[in-house]
Amino acid sequence: MGWPQVAASSRDTSARTAAQIEADIAGTRERLAGTLDELAMRVHPATVAAQTKARLLASVEQKAGQAYVAASGAVEQVKSRFVDEKGRPRPERIVPVALVGVGVVLLVASARRRRR
Repeated sequence: MGWPQVAASSRDTSARTAAQIEADIAGTRERLAGTLDELAMRVHPATVAAQTKARLLASVEQKAGQAYVAASGAVEQVKSRFVDEKGRPRPERIVPVALVGVGVVLLVASARRRRR
C-alpha cells in the first residue's frame, strides 16, 4: 500500500512564490497563536477552578435530589402505616405510638430533673 497522492495546490513548494510561502507561514502562525491562547485559557487557574466548582455543584445537586426522593419515599411509607387507603387516620396505630412518644418525653424530663 503506497502513500496517498497529493494534488497540486498552493502547498506545492515547486510552483509557489516566496510571497505565497510567507503568506502560508503567517496564516499558520495566526492559527497557532489562536490555539495557544485557547490552551492558555483552558489551563488558567480561574477557568479550572470555575469548571471544578461547576462539577462539584452539579454533583451536590444530584445527591441532594436523590436524598430528597429517598426521604420523600420514606415519609410516604411511614404515612401509609398511619392512614388508610382513603387518607383517614388509623387510631389503633396512632395511639400506641403517641403514648410511647409521651413516655419518652416524660423519661427525658425526669432524667433532667434528677441531674439538677
